[in-house]
Amino acid sequence: MDSKPQHEGNNSLSDLAPAATHLPMLKPALSLFVILALILGLGYPLLMTGVAQVTMSDKANGSLIEYNGQLVGSSLIGQRFDQPEYLWTRPSAAGDGYDATQSSGSNLGPLNPDLATSVETQVQRLKAADPVNTAPIPLDLVTMSGSGLDPHISLAAAQWQVNRVARERGISTAQVQQTIDNNTEGRQFGVFGEPRVNVLAVNLALDEIDIVK
Repeated sequence: MDSKPQHEGNNSLSDLAPAATHLPMLKPALSLFVILALILGLGYPLLMTGVAQVTMSDKANGSLIEYNGQLVGSSLIGQRFDQPEYLWTRPSAAGDGYDATQSSGSNLGPLNPDLATSVETQVQRLKAADPVNTAPIPLDLVTMSGSGLDPHISLAAAQWQVNRVARERGISTAQVQQTIDNNTEGRQFGVFGEPRVNVLAVNLALDEIDIVK
């Protein structure tokens, strides 16, 4: 009498070739990968780009500023101004200064002697440009922002420079102050932060006054 189990000789799952067990799961996985890649890697970015171009094209393209047909900068990125007839912005530790590809702060702690040296250097630079100005120098004119690319300065920092800019350009302080007022941005949503002055916008407006003059 044959006492062997009836199932003997039948292939168990462990005896099946690996391809036979994995293939049914591989096909839906690949299909899902392709679908998600098309939706999230192509469809969604194109949709967001289209919405941004329609609703806020200026911001979507970098808030670029043109002057007399030439690209002169972005309202979102600070740049160096050394001439005394312009408003000066904050010092920058981004690369060699205001390098948008190397955004960074100085990362100097309050007890680091290099910070004191840097601040003193900026103080002397400002005093040399306007030796008759004895008012206290606002802090943001001698310290670096966390990004090194801040395009704004405080109202106090802009007003500290009014007399120098007016004197160098041969215009009235009222004209300079009005230009600053026209390019002052209020608090975010009317609540957060403080009013701030866009340096590039003011300097371009000052150049327009010189043309009219």
